[in-house]
Amino acid sequence: MEGVARRLVEVACERTGSRHGAVFLWDAKLKALTVDFHMVEGVIVALPGTGAVLRPRRDGRPSGIAVSCFESGEPYVCNDTERDPNYARYFLEVGSVLAVPIPYQGKPLGVLTVSASKQQAYDSTHTAALEEVAEASAKFLRRAALARTSRADGRPFVIKGLSPQWLEVEKRLEKVASTDAPVLVTGESGTGKDLVSRAIHFNSKRAGKPFVTVNCAAIPETLLESVLFGHMKGAFTGATFNKIGEFQKAHGGTLFLDELGELPLMLQAKVLRAIEQGEVTPLGSNEAPEHVDVRLICATNRNLAVMAHEGRFREDLYYRVGVVTIELPPLRSYKDNLEILSQVFLQQAAQRHGRRVSRIARDAVEALHAYDFPGNVRELKNALEHAVIMSATEEVRAEDLPPVMRGAAPAAAAGAASSPKPAAPRSLSELREEWLAPHEKAYVQQLLEASRGKVDDAAKRAGVNRVTFYRLMTKHGIKLRKTAA
Repeated sequence: MEGVARRLVEVACERTGSRHGAVFLWDAKLKALTVDFHMVEGVIVALPGTGAVLRPRRDGRPSGIAVSCFESGEPYVCNDTERDPNYARYFLEVGSVLAVPIPYQGKPLGVLTVSASKQQAYDSTHTAALEEVAEASAKFLRRAALARTSRADGRPFVIKGLSPQWLEVEKRLEKVASTDAPVLVTGESGTGKDLVSRAIHFNSKRAGKPFVTVNCAAIPETLLESVLFGHMKGAFTGATFNKIGEFQKAHGGTLFLDELGELPLMLQAKVLRAIEQGEVTPLGSNEAPEHVDVRLICATNRNLAVMAHEGRFREDLYYRVGVVTIELPPLRSYKDNLEILSQVFLQQAAQRHGRRVSRIARDAVEALHAYDFPGNVRELKNALEHAVIMSATEEVRAEDLPPVMRGAAPAAAAGAASSPKPAAPRSLSELREEWLAPHEKAYVQQLLEASRGKVDDAAKRAGVNRVTFYRLMTKHGIKLRKTAA
């Protein structure tokens, strides 16, 4: 489904010169349009099963252009969102929207939209091109939607193109998913290791089989062996029944061992045997080892190489689980797309809690950008959920964020005498920005000159994606000069 929708939106944007696009599909059970896939400034967001739900409104408020297009079955051109009565902001604010129905057997299957930041972006040629794309894609989109509904639940949402580091992660994920090789996912706490592990499973040939998770840090050491391999009745005090281990439960599918660095040394040899020989022996069993067919994915925020060198982790197990290693970047390394990521989490939280919160105010965006996020994506997601719950309007403001993100200082002690404080010194980031700004601007100009105005080439030379390079141009007021041959 994601592959079909992605290609559809890419072609739609190419044919209409747009940078934003989305696929809306009609859900007969929900009686609403669901937004399962969209692309914003080159960032790809797929939300299977958890995307926004757009229902026709009956309270006088605008239903939105996509819903209006679906109900009429006709193309909808909006070249000035400020004046259009049917425009309802979705994801980010835009100036123009073009929507066409996706026809299937005489009625709409859904809606394909593109949008642009500027006004007056679309004309009849764009409409005709988008209709052609929608009509050509309908049967493939229908097949993909049917195939997805028949698969197992639990597929993760996907966000792609956030940064060059994430592009490398995505490439490695796509290559390893189709194999049975063990994968070690590393990265700081909260970077999305569980999400990536699920993505590997659900994009593999084992997708229809079990995905079993064991957190090695959350289970007492005395119970972990029983949890992993099972036990026989009477194997130890309190063992009143035969227990099936997680390795057996994952037979045919994938076993995800989270926090692998916390696995006790005494169990590491048994885990290694299970991986290499495909055999497990429940505690207290006198029978021959049981055969299991399990694909192993492990995750850790610890340095296993150092632990192995110090004798705190078996070297042979480290090399075995790390046949393919995928390192996830911290959130602070791709904050250029923080607003897009925040909007995704805001929509999920608003839907989960039934709140009419749909946008993030500028002061909240600035507060998020100023924060360093030691808890990474998990902390951002929780912060947006907190803000959605605390917001009294349809817009999240800075005061709705957790205190640590809005720079709230602890209250002064009761009865303490107040005294004037000296002005705070300028921050290191302020001084760095003041010194680097002119050099950064000159660097961007030099790259554009060397690339003869080709932004893609300039971005490649700079080692960033084109979206980031455009933002650098906007930041320094650099515009491309067009010349006629």
